[in-house]
Amino acid sequence: MNLIGWLIIASEIGFWVFIVLGLVTRYVFKSKKLGLFFLALTPLIDLILLVTTSVDLFRGSTATMAHAIAAVYIGVSVAFGKSMIEWADVRFQYYITRQGPPPKKRVGMDHAKHYFKSWGQHVLAYVIGAGFLAIVIFFISDPSRTEALEKVLKLWTVVLGIDFVIAISHFVWPKKAKG
Repeated sequence: MNLIGWLIIASEIGFWVFIVLGLVTRYVFKSKKLGLFFLALTPLIDLILLVTTSVDLFRGSTATMAHAIAAVYIGVSVAFGKSMIEWADVRFQYYITRQGPPPKKRVGMDHAKHYFKSWGQHVLAYVIGAGFLAIVIFFISDPSRTEALEKVLKLWTVVLGIDFVIAISHFVWPKKAKG
């Protein structure tokens, strides 16, 4: 695995480490400002990944799948970051501190609307990540060096379409409550 691949893994680990640090600091040590500081560091991870990937490509590296996944990761992190932190926050409060309400179980139209909102976040992630891929492809202007980026861009477009079909299907066949 190349440097960018390891950096993506480190970024994902770092993202969750900062979230856990933020939640532990906020709820266990009762320091809301320091907890918010740790949570606010999560975009810094994206910036480091973006700069490192860009510098690597503009110094002449041939784009690999890892470079393309870095763009996907950045788009997903920006688009879903806040909701992932909220998801972790609710579960941390309920399961760890035993102070918050239980996580909401969504069914029916509530689930369909929530999933469709999530698809909207997927669109935002796509716009950010695909935009980054398109900019790099444009500036490098060498198809032999950007082939991996183009393949991921095409695949992600298909995945976004499939996710749309799934989102619509929840309105046609709503999720039923268990039991």
